[in-house]
Amino acid sequence: MNGVGAKIVVRGHVQGVGFRYFCYSRAVQLRVTGWVRNQPDGNVSLYVEGDRGNIESLIDELKIGPRSAAIADVQVAWTAFTGKYDAFTITG
Repeated sequence: MNGVGAKIVVRGHVQGVGFRYFCYSRAVQLRVTGWVRNQPDGNVSLYVEGDRGNIESLIDELKIGPRSAAIADVQVAWTAFTGKYDAFTITG
């Protein structure tokens, strides 16, 4: 597959509100692979790979989030596609 990767950090009220499950469902729908996890600082981090357009759609969804979340900021760093992942998982 030709694709790209993205390291994403979502800041705001994003833990304890179902945000990782929101990320999972959107990532699966958009056919991107990688992972999502809570961070000790209260943020949520993702690493995703796939079609750039699909990842951009995911980022747009992350900026809105579920109703229970309050998104303050979404930071994205684009990376090279590795092909390391064959699914999207919640890792922590």
